[in-house]
Amino acid sequence: MQFEFTAPCYFGLESAAVFDFRRLGAGNVQVTDGRISFTGGAQLLAEANLWSRCTERIMIRLASFPAPTFDDLFDGVFALPWEDYIPRDAQFPVKGSSLSSTLSSVPACQSIVKKAVVERLRKGHKVAFLPERGAQYRIRFSIRKDLAEVFLDTSGDGLHKRGYRPAAGAAPLKETLAAAMADFARVRRDSQVQDPFCGSGTLVIEAALKARNLAPGLHRRFAAEHYAFLPAGLFDAAREKARAEARPDAAFTGEGSDNDPAAIRLAAANAAKAGVADCCRFEVRDVASFVPAPDALVLANPPYGERMMDAKAVAALEATLGKAIAQNPPAAAHIITADADFEKHFGRRAKKRRKVYNGMIPCQIYMY
Repeated sequence: MQFEFTAPCYFGLESAAVFDFRRLGAGNVQVTDGRISFTGGAQLLAEANLWSRCTERIMIRLASFPAPTFDDLFDGVFALPWEDYIPRDAQFPVKGSSLSSTLSSVPACQSIVKKAVVERLRKGHKVAFLPERGAQYRIRFSIRKDLAEVFLDTSGDGLHKRGYRPAAGAAPLKETLAAAMADFARVRRDSQVQDPFCGSGTLVIEAALKARNLAPGLHRRFAAEHYAFLPAGLFDAAREKARAEARPDAAFTGEGSDNDPAAIRLAAANAAKAGVADCCRFEVRDVASFVPAPDALVLANPPYGERMMDAKAVAALEATLGKAIAQNPPAAAHIITADADFEKHFGRRAKKRRKVYNGMIPCQIYMY
C-alpha cells in the first residue's frame, strides 16, 4: 500500500527536515514553506515517525479539493473511503485550521468534517450507530484559500515530544528546533558541542542523538501503532532496525552549563532518559566563566526579553558571551535569539543568519 505523506515543520527548518526523508528513501519529495511532502509505503510511515528530527508530525494526505462552502466540504470528506482506514468502533477526533478562506470558523468546519466521516462510516460499515469506544484515529484538515486538505495523523503527540523530556526549564527550546540547529552546525559523530545556557539540556542532547545516529522517536509511541490497516509488528521492526543502526561508539562529547542547579539536575536526568548520559556532561557555571574549546561547536539559546529577562540583563549576557567567544574562538558558534539587537550586544556581525520560529516567537539563528 502506497501513501502520500505530509510532514509540517516550523518555518525555516525545511532544509534540515527534508534530509531525513531522502535518507529513508522517500519518493516524490517536495519542499514548500512549512512542510515536506513525499510518498512511500507502510515501512516508510513507521521509519519517518521514528527518524524525523525536525518535523512536527507525519500525516497521510487523503484528499485535496475546493471547499468554498460547507456543502463542498461535506461532500469532499464524505467521498473518501473512511471505512478502509477507521474501524466501526474507533474514536476519530477532528482537528483543523482555516486561513484566508470563506469557511473561517474552525469549530463549524470541524463539525462538518466529523458529520461527513460519521455518515460515510455508517454507510461503509453498514451500521446505524458508531460507539467510538475503540482505538483513536486522529483526523486533521487544513483549509487555505478555499482549498481543503484532509489527513490522517499517524504520529499522535507532536514529534518534538521525544519521550526524554517530561519536564523542561522555564523557557524550553523545541526539540525539533534544537535538532535543526545541530544540523545547521554540521554536528558529526566526533564533534564536541558546548552550550553555556543549557537549561534542560535540549541542544546538547539533540546533538548527541544526531552524532550517535539514534532515532529521536525511539523512546516514545505513535498513534499509528494501533491502526488496523497497517501490518502487525510494523513499528517493532522499525525500532529493531533503528537500534541496529545506532553508533554508540561515536566519539561525540557534549558539555552543558547553566547558573541554575535545578536546570543542571534536569538536564542530566533528560540525558539519561535519552540514552546519551555517558557522552554528555552538565555543570553549574555562569556564562562569565565560560571558556569555549578551540575545536568546539557552541550551540546556545540565551535568555531573551520576551521570555525571561529584561532588555538590559539580556544585553549584558549577550555581551559576556561575545567576549568569551572572542577571547577563545571555537570552531563555530550558532546562537538563537529573538533579540533584534543581538549582534550589537554580542560585538560582531554574524557570518550568516537564518530566520526561524521558536514556538510562536520569531527568532534568528546567528552563525559564526
